[in-house]
Amino acid sequence: MMKKALIPLLAIAAASVAVPAVAQNHDRHDRGDRYEQNHGGWQSISNRKYQLDRRIDVGQRNGSLSRREATRLKTELNSLVRLERNYLRGGLTRWERSDLDRRYDRLAIQVRAERRDNDNRRR
Repeated sequence: MMKKALIPLLAIAAASVAVPAVAQNHDRHDRGDRYEQNHGGWQSISNRKYQLDRRIDVGQRNGSLSRREATRLKTELNSLVRLERNYLRGGLTRWERSDLDRRYDRLAIQVRAERRDNDNRRR
């Protein structure tokens, strides 16, 4: 009985926190694109971060990445995350979005190459 009463209260509490966050205007008239828009079928930056992190973890678990390779790739991913945070301080411009896209593309290519190069592979 008590659990049934808590569910609506939790839903109301969650909605009261989420509604002001959704209402914030993240667009800046003098800046470029919205941060998380999906332009022309491209993945959002946060989704790309998640996918790269996951690919690195899976590569280390299945042995296609050595611990050293995974550590280096994670370090590069974390440095991209820091750069992204710096860019977001003043709002993400179109150039900054493109720069992040290029850097994430480059890192994705590195992850793919390291996973396929067969060196340091467990046997």
